[in-house]
Amino acid sequence: MSRIIAASLVLSMLTLSTAAKASAPADGATNPTPVRVSSGAVPPALLGAPVLYLPDSTLIDLLPEGAQVGLSLTVNKKGQAENIRVIKTFDPFVDNRLVEAVNQMHFRPATIDGQPTAADMNLEFTVAR
Repeated sequence: MSRIIAASLVLSMLTLSTAAKASAPADGATNPTPVRVSSGAVPPALLGAPVLYLPDSTLIDLLPEGAQVGLSLTVNKKGQAENIRVIKTFDPFVDNRLVEAVNQMHFRPATIDGQPTAADMNLEFTVAR
């Protein structure tokens, strides 16, 4: 019985010394830079959406009520839209008019800890008469 206890003590001491060596940093290795995590993130927001009028009344008649167009864009630090892409298309003419309109819109930029930052966002437009 004393051999079993002695063997257990020796094995546990070997395991502890191995674990201690495994957690020590290698020679010349630097500690990793800590990553800052913030809870003060605010997403971008549209500051007023203009009503888009399509000049061709025949096109208006062809557009069904509730037709939708989806856009993806980046709002830069100044609140301007960049990299506007159509992600849900309805009609090329309508899509292009919406991209032009979004280019003229103003946004409140996203912020992290009160500092403006660029952020991606999606917009969805619905046809209303």
